Amino acid sequence: MNRQHINLFRFFFACIDLLALNFIHLVLMVLMQRLPNLNTPQYTLLFITTNMIWLCSAYFSGIYINDKHINFERFAKRTMQTFLLFVSLTLLFIFIYKFHYSRLFVLISFVSFGMILLTGRTIFICGIGYINNKKSFCKKIVVLGYNDLSKKLVRHFTENKQRISVEGYFEEYQNIHELSRLPILGRLKECISYSIDNQINEIYSTISPEKDVYIYEIAQVAESNLIRFKFVPDFQMFVNRNIHVDFVEDIAVLSLRSEPLEDLASRIKKRLFDIVFSLFVIIVILSWLVPLMAILIKINSKGPVFFVQLRSGKNNRVFKCYKFRTLHLNDDCDSKQVTHNDGRITTLGKFLRRTNIDELPQFVNVLFNDMSVVGPRPHMLKHTMEYSKILNEYMIRHFVKPGVTGWAQVNSFRGEIKKEVQLRKRIEYDIWYMENWNIWLDIRIIMQTLVISLKGDKNAY
Repeated sequence: MNRQHINLFRFFFACIDLLALNFIHLVLMVLMQRLPNLNTPQYTLLFITTNMIWLCSAYFSGIYINDKHINFERFAKRTMQTFLLFVSLTLLFIFIYKFHYSRLFVLISFVSFGMILLTGRTIFICGIGYINNKKSFCKKIVVLGYNDLSKKLVRHFTENKQRISVEGYFEEYQNIHELSRLPILGRLKECISYSIDNQINEIYSTISPEKDVYIYEIAQVAESNLIRFKFVPDFQMFVNRNIHVDFVEDIAVLSLRSEPLEDLASRIKKRLFDIVFSLFVIIVILSWLVPLMAILIKINSKGPVFFVQLRSGKNNRVFKCYKFRTLHLNDDCDSKQVTHNDGRITTLGKFLRRTNIDELPQFVNVLFNDMSVVGPRPHMLKHTMEYSKILNEYMIRHFVKPGVTGWAQVNSFRGEIKKEVQLRKRIEYDIWYMENWNIWLDIRIIMQTLVISLKGDKNAY
């Protein structure tokens, strides 16, 4: 789908969902008007509140706004997430407001709205599937050049079941012995006549015009015959990895990776989540845990309650990272990482580190905007300097704020780094998180961290 179609897709479903929600509410108001207290202003308030809750839920799940390409499986999953969040927040509102809304009214509202969402999505996805499988709706294309890039392009079209029928290749060099699912239809000069005779809609060229100037002539003749011509540049010639393409007006700008958090709306969404979550932890947990830990740490060993260390943050900016102290006082805390059976760890510290309780004061760092709830774990300054010399990709993780927990940590890559492969895997997970961030991924990582903390992390020592 192009950008215009995606915007139409989003606008269509946003309107349909809101219309369905309000239609259900109004119909129930009419059908159930004889119930006591049904026409009170409280139901009008519920009417307005549910609209706001749905829009907020849709915003945080990104159901209408996040993707540049429509993925129907992801869209269905986000619809379910949005609906569950909508139900939870609505029930929370009803509980806090303490008005005795009709249980039948609320239950029928939820069930009806859920059924409309399910039915509408199912009809739409089935309809798209039907259109994709109908030959009459398919575009017929041919590809110029038989090479790795053209085979990758054809594989993409066939595996993703797009409304495209690939007829075959045109290649100047006919001495190709490799077997192909699709035929080599002829030489380049035969492309136009074949395309006209077989009603080809588009021609994709993986051959650079700089290598064969005849490609320009083919392009001009094709368009004069109302056949669209498209160039497929081989960026792998100078960038040996997937790349991300943005546009500044009509200028293509290539990036080495996609970064969702470069978008202002995404950064605002993540920051709001960080503020709410960190305030919850500080008020509900740290308010009583800090005094308790202060007593236990003081009893267990001499020294301060908190361990404060300079760490590397976003854009390699240095900040003070807070933890509950888990080590005896020593001179190596800023240069030597903790190892298995490290004699510096206190008795209480072993428990705090295994359950990740020692990290909880870092929610103060989150509130102060030095850290995020989820992100790459911050390293001490000495290790940042050392690791950046070992791996060129190491500093990439500093494009985002460090986190109290992270994708590498919940995938068992935390603790002492003994081998380069351990560092490399940790960096791969950190970069993957940076390239694939969304708010639901943060929530998933938080839930996984809670489970690991309750079980006890074997890599935490």
